[in-house]
Order: sequence, then structure tokens, then C-alpha cells
Amino acid sequence: MRTYELLIVGGGAAGMAAALAAEEAGARRILLAERGEMLGGILPQCIHHGFGLGCFHADLTGPEFAARFAARMQTCRAEVRLETAVLSLRADRTALLSGPAGVERVGFGRCILACGAREKPLGALPVSGTRPAGVFTAGQAQKLVNLGHYDIGSRIVILGSGDIGQIMARRFTLCGKTVVAMVELSDRLGGLARNRRECIEAYRIPVILGATVTAVHGFPRVDGVTVRRSADGAEERLACDTLVTAVGLIPERELARPLAAADGSLPDWLAPVGNCDFIHEIVDAVTAEAARTAEALVRA
Repeated sequence: MRTYELLIVGGGAAGMAAALAAEEAGARRILLAERGEMLGGILPQCIHHGFGLGCFHADLTGPEFAARFAARMQTCRAEVRLETAVLSLRADRTALLSGPAGVERVGFGRCILACGAREKPLGALPVSGTRPAGVFTAGQAQKLVNLGHYDIGSRIVILGSGDIGQIMARRFTLCGKTVVAMVELSDRLGGLARNRRECIEAYRIPVILGATVTAVHGFPRVDGVTVRRSADGAEERLACDTLVTAVGLIPERELARPLAAADGSLPDWLAPVGNCDFIHEIVDAVTAEAARTAEALVRA
């Protein structure tokens, strides 16, 4: 069985930053396992600007930001395995990996979880309906439109006002689609002020505050949604052919769950970083936090 000083799970911004910082702190046998075909995590699908202002002092797109870190990884002595999923972690400090060469168990001294976060799906919300085609999370929509160049719909309702939802509202508009409305339960939009200015206000996206979607209509394709206002319970039906949800992220920490103590604490050899630890507003904060954690873990 191969053994490593440090196992890093995930090759997005946090994982790459952790690998670079760990090597600089003195780690020599580092394994970075990334289940995707390339390093970068979700960055390649984020074709908008706003990345790198803190890290590189430049206004970059997601792919540009990822490329700069990937270039730095070329000189890093960490072993990088792409298309390799970490299936489980055990208390004896071994991990089960599945990759192109098959299934393998490896040993490690310390482990960093840089698995990112997953989106809350529509199924997690109290929304009735027939579950027709045309319902996407904001991240799914972003990947399909930006990387796959798919046409996912023409008249779109966005539920929630997270940053990705606001960015996709602008993207849909630039693609010639109609954003019927952005529906937000709170009395104000979420996300960064920059995105509100540059996406919602600049493109005059209709916004319905203090409301939520309670039903999805249509089969086999969405043809409308019911929006209910929380103040008075008033309902209205919006005609649309697509519903996109941007209702929040959940840190992806399933690998750590079997190792957690009753109080939720993790072993001192295991550390989540980036959005796997908590949801960050910007990727520059992700890389900075991941680097600090990796350095501290290696030197502990």
C-alpha cells in the first residue's frame, strides 16, 4: 500500500492552494485526488469576471484564475490523480480510491478535504408539482450553458438570489432569453453588492421580494410556477418554461461524517478547507484560507 504525508481530496481552488502551501511548508509526499478530468473544480464554468482581485491583483474569469493555479501546480511535486474519486476515509488513516487504474487503498498521515459544496435542490424545498423537465439548480444551468452551450429554456424564473443565480440572470439575458422574475423569500436580495449592481440592476431583471415558489406546473415540461407572497399569502402564476433554483450551498463533508465525534469534532489529522469548511463569498478567500490551514496542518 502506498502511503503519503498528506492526502488532499479535491482539485479546485482550495485543493490546489492547499497542495502548494503544504509543499512550501515542508510536505514532500502529497497526493491530490480530483474526480474530474481537469483541475479547477467549478471554476472552468464560471466565465464571468471577478476572480483573482485579492490573489493575483487582476480581474480574471474563472477559467483564467484556474489556469494560473494549474500552471503553478506544474512545478509542485504533489502527485495529482485526475478522474479519481475518494470513496471513503477510515480512522486508521487509509482511503479507498477509485480511478482509471481501478480501486486502490492508500495510507496517509494527514488529510485535507477540499470537496467544495453542493447546491440545495428543488426537492429540499416545500414545492409541489409533477417534477417536469426544465428545472435546474443555478450551478447546473451554468455548466450546461457555459460549457455545454445548451439551450435550456427561453422564459426563465429564478428562485433565490444567491450570487450564481444573479450571475446566471445576466447570462440568460445576454443569451437572448427572458428572465421572467427573480423570486426571493427575504425582503432584500442576497449575494454580493457587486453582483446586484452588475447583474440585476444593470440588466433590469424583475425582482419579487418577500415571496417564494410553492408549485411547479406543466408536464412533461414546465409551463409555469405559482409564486406566493409571504406577507399576505397572495398568489400569482408566472408563465415560464424553465425554473432555476439558487437557494444556497451545503458544504460537501460526507467523507468526514463517519469520522466525526458525537459533538461533531473531527480528528486532528483531518481538516476541511474552502467551501467544504464553510461557504465563502469569493474564491480569493477560499485559496487564502486553504493555504493557511494546509500550512498549519503540515507543521503541527
